[in-house]
Amino acid sequence: MDQLVAQYLVDVGGMGPLTAQEDIRTTLQSIYRYNHKDSLADHDNVERTYALNDEAAVLVCDYGKAERPHIPFPYYAEAWTGLEYTVAALMISWGMADEGIEIIRNSRLRYDGEKRNPWDEAECGHHYARAMSSWSAFKAVSGFNYDGSKAAVVVTPPIVNPRFNCFWITGTGWGTFSCQSQSDGSRFGIRVLSGSLRCRSFELALAGETASVRYNSGVLPNQAGKNGRHLLVRLQDILNLSASSELQIETQP
Repeated sequence: MDQLVAQYLVDVGGMGPLTAQEDIRTTLQSIYRYNHKDSLADHDNVERTYALNDEAAVLVCDYGKAERPHIPFPYYAEAWTGLEYTVAALMISWGMADEGIEIIRNSRLRYDGEKRNPWDEAECGHHYARAMSSWSAFKAVSGFNYDGSKAAVVVTPPIVNPRFNCFWITGTGWGTFSCQSQSDGSRFGIRVLSGSLRCRSFELALAGETASVRYNSGVLPNQAGKNGRHLLVRLQDILNLSASSELQIETQP
């Protein structure tokens, strides 16, 4: 799975593909085909046991159709939640959301509070830091990215849902956002609950080519158009959203 670590870091930073997109997807499909196991009942592991019996997991390494070397890759037979969350985040970002969420669900079922401690996903010791990659899976599902230098908000959730509500956080604040798709148009709302958020543009996974932007009780002038499949709304001036404030964007079909 390490072959996509650089792409994973780039995805977390919202900076796009490092290589051909089809190659990224093919690699992820291969990881799911070979490394992902629905059950470990027939899996031979003479190393550390982090998953076993009928549990589902993603193995660190699998040799696919090739014969396993006499001296295999170290830790090849183990399952680490830190890597599972990493590959799940990649899958969610690259058109395999169902598979990515399945991997996360299987990991959480292993650490369900009965079989194992849900607050201690062990690898090379207790409370191992790599499991913090779970945050990147949440970020991938949210589709939220922010470029502070451009005051640019990007909200493109990979999961299609008529009503999508989620949490966002940046270096200056945090809050919630929502996306709603209806027959008479679409609506996006973002609320600051603490801190602030500088906004100049919004790239949204919404239908429509024109937008009405409302901030508190006023209407803000804007320019709207298509950026590929997404709607791009640009405000006339930079807006600094403060705590308890909310901005709404409505589009027409």
